[in-house]
Amino acid sequence: MTASVSLKGVGKRYVKYDDIPLLISRFRMRAGNKRSAFWALRDIDLEVEPGESFGVIGRNGSGKSTMFRMLAGVTAPTEGTVRVRGRVAPLISVGIGFHPELTGRENVYVNGIILGMTRQEIDKRFDMILDFAEVHEFIDTPVKFYSSGMFVRLGFAVAVAADPEVLLVDEVLAVGDLAFQLRCYDRMEEIRREGATVLVVSHNMNAIRRLCQRTMVIHDGKHVFTGETDEAVSLYNDILGNLNLAGTGEQSSHVEILDFSIIGARGKVSSHVETGDELTFRMDVRFREASDDPAFGFRIHKDTGQEVYSENTMLRQYGPVKAGESMRIEFRIRAALPTSSYIAKAMAFNHKSEGNLRAVSESISFFVSGRPFVKGTADLAAVFDVERLEGDPTTGNGQAQVPQPFSGD
Repeated sequence: MTASVSLKGVGKRYVKYDDIPLLISRFRMRAGNKRSAFWALRDIDLEVEPGESFGVIGRNGSGKSTMFRMLAGVTAPTEGTVRVRGRVAPLISVGIGFHPELTGRENVYVNGIILGMTRQEIDKRFDMILDFAEVHEFIDTPVKFYSSGMFVRLGFAVAVAADPEVLLVDEVLAVGDLAFQLRCYDRMEEIRREGATVLVVSHNMNAIRRLCQRTMVIHDGKHVFTGETDEAVSLYNDILGNLNLAGTGEQSSHVEILDFSIIGARGKVSSHVETGDELTFRMDVRFREASDDPAFGFRIHKDTGQEVYSENTMLRQYGPVKAGESMRIEFRIRAALPTSSYIAKAMAFNHKSEGNLRAVSESISFFVSGRPFVKGTADLAAVFDVERLEGDPTTGNGQAQVPQPFSGD
């Protein structure tokens, strides 16, 4: 099968301008900036087949959007070859392809023609585009007055109405509400089943897991991994954990958090655990001032921001601590969590005192895998008992045979 998307040895170099302070440039009698080469991407190889949904993940600045701009034809590679076969519908920026002074109706026709549709095709699909975008009242209003959500709804509706053979989606769905995102996911899955290739960039790991069979991890402009999505998400969380980039913390004049880490079932620092494993959050703290009543806590969120669990030790007594004294605190839980990405934070404080006495750790991310069909905020490990019935149970004549229990998915 011929690949819909093919990149071979692709790299993209930009010229970076570094400003020289004005006084120094005047003293040296030369220009106020200097140039240097910056490689946004280097040595990228990729093939994506028709009918495949493929994810691209990596931290900000890793080169994901640069790669999508080359696939969309917005920019050319500095080295290597980029081949995209078929009609391409790019959604790589909010409002891309829309003229702000034109109305929504006019932009539908302009953008549709840019995507390869004829006027007759747009006429035929206009009502469908309007229904999907839900901007009926504003379709004859200049789009410069649209919100970012309205931009995305209309742009996505036009893109999928064009029957693309390659759909590029770069994070723009994040500005839409949940109901619209779910409609988009269903529509992308529908066009994928019809044979289109869908490429998705997102920092929402749940969206990547839902949409993509395979995923590429890019870090600092270089290819790190391409393969099964859960493995890619796990590796991405390892990168975030190693770089400690999930979030920032706050220290206080009273207590300092020296370290916060996750210890997996094997007793080693880890960013990947299996559902049901014992999971330990370890925090080392040092008290800058004496404390009569120290307390500690931690909180777990999904990467979507939804709180999953939090607890603290405010009802427990650990006795006073002296200034300069250090402590190690471990919170142990069973990872009764569905397959997903999570973020954890820890806190240390003296809840009977006033002032800036609370310290919050840096956020750390981790990935739980093992039971992908479990949904929600907790894995309650339901046990299913199944019985075969003889006769018709609606008439009261059904009789159960020996129960055949099974558990899990």
